[in-house]
Amino acid sequence: MNFMRRALFGLFLVALCAALIFAAGYRMVSTVKARAANDNQRPPARERQFSVNVVPAVSTTQTPVLTTFGEVLARRSLALRAPQGGEIIELADNFEEGGAVKAGDILLRIDPTDAEATLQVAQADLQEAEAELSDAQRGLEIAQDDLAAARSQLDLRTAALERQRNLATRGVGTDASVETAALTEAAAQQSVLSKRQSLATAAARLDQSKNGVLRAKIDLSEAKRALDNTRLTADFDGILSGVSLALGSLLTTNEQIGSLIDPTDLEIAFRVSTQQYANLSGGSGRLPQLPVTASLSMDDFDLSSQGRVTRESAEVGAGQTGRLLFARLETSLGLRPGDFVAIKIQEPALTNVARLPAAAVDAAGTVLALRDDSRLEVLSAPVLRSQGNEVIVDASEIADRFIVAERSPLLGAGIRVTPVGADLGENTQSGAAPEPQDVTLSDEKRAELIAMVQQNQRMPDEVRARMIKQLQAPQVSQDLISRLENRGGGRP
Repeated sequence: MNFMRRALFGLFLVALCAALIFAAGYRMVSTVKARAANDNQRPPARERQFSVNVVPAVSTTQTPVLTTFGEVLARRSLALRAPQGGEIIELADNFEEGGAVKAGDILLRIDPTDAEATLQVAQADLQEAEAELSDAQRGLEIAQDDLAAARSQLDLRTAALERQRNLATRGVGTDASVETAALTEAAAQQSVLSKRQSLATAAARLDQSKNGVLRAKIDLSEAKRALDNTRLTADFDGILSGVSLALGSLLTTNEQIGSLIDPTDLEIAFRVSTQQYANLSGGSGRLPQLPVTASLSMDDFDLSSQGRVTRESAEVGAGQTGRLLFARLETSLGLRPGDFVAIKIQEPALTNVARLPAAAVDAAGTVLALRDDSRLEVLSAPVLRSQGNEVIVDASEIADRFIVAERSPLLGAGIRVTPVGADLGENTQSGAAPEPQDVTLSDEKRAELIAMVQQNQRMPDEVRARMIKQLQAPQVSQDLISRLENRGGGRP
């Protein structure tokens, strides 16, 4: 009997222990679930602010600079050719690649023996032709005198014939005498005709003699020119290029032996797009003589020269686009034909424009401007010119506004930002944020904010008490109010 009581009592203790363990486990699981439910609650959403670099958009007058590349050309050059063939017997000391010569300097001489002989023959032919001309002139004078004498003889014979006829009419003369006088007159007329023929022959000979003298003079001039062509001289001051000759070399007529270039008279040929050409001409269709700066970059220094745009090509060219322009350099300063130089052209000035970083403007020509409440808005700013990493835009809508210097996909209209890098007013110096302002709350607004703080169970008691004390003060910080409204109770 005692055994049964003890067994039942032990069973009761076991059941009681099991019940206590089950209750403790249930309590623990409930606590864990409640804690997990509290931890999974998301904090109140708050507005995110971005720090952005801003720059002021100042409306000014800008002079755009067009940058392109071109090739230096020589405006005055001369192809040196051998006008006369032969052997080179003399070369100038500076007749070499890069040699500097003066106008009138003798560059080389060709063997003049044949040219001198030809000149002497031409001189002899001229003297012979002049002698023939003198003889023809004397023959013409004699023929004229013969004709005059023959005509005088004819006059006498005609008078004798008339006299015989008068005598025969009066019966004094005979018919035989009249016939003899008529025959004599006819012979005199025939003599006059012969003398006229001789005169015509003498005149023709004189004309041929004059032509002979003229041909002899032409031959003499050609011979002198051929002799002069045995010497090659420089027509202007310049530098020799592409020359390689030696004494004794044989030249053929019109063989090119080099070039003479004037290094002080250079120009640049460069090509611009059609849009750039329209910008340069200002829409007038006529290209003004704009200033140009040409530079050749070196490791230690740059060669630079000033000039002006002078003309444009008459056609675009096969397979080309844009416009080919030419600029004459005022000074060369070490530049040579063939150099590939960078060119900067000052375009006509633009008014009411602003210069901004290129990253501040999107493809649609808009920018993000800062409002008074530190939020962004989209404004139109069409790009007029590109200047390296900057652009010149129309400042009609953005004048005196602060513009976001670098666009980002995270930024857009209505986003609240913290501006950096610009003097935004009296309270912002060297990038510091403006000092918070104190405001007076209404009773309803004060009660709402205090209730919001009291309902925040995650806030420590000392922080909650401090914030409630600040909210109960007559003047409350605007920064504290903004934190509570944006965070649903705020954080310490």
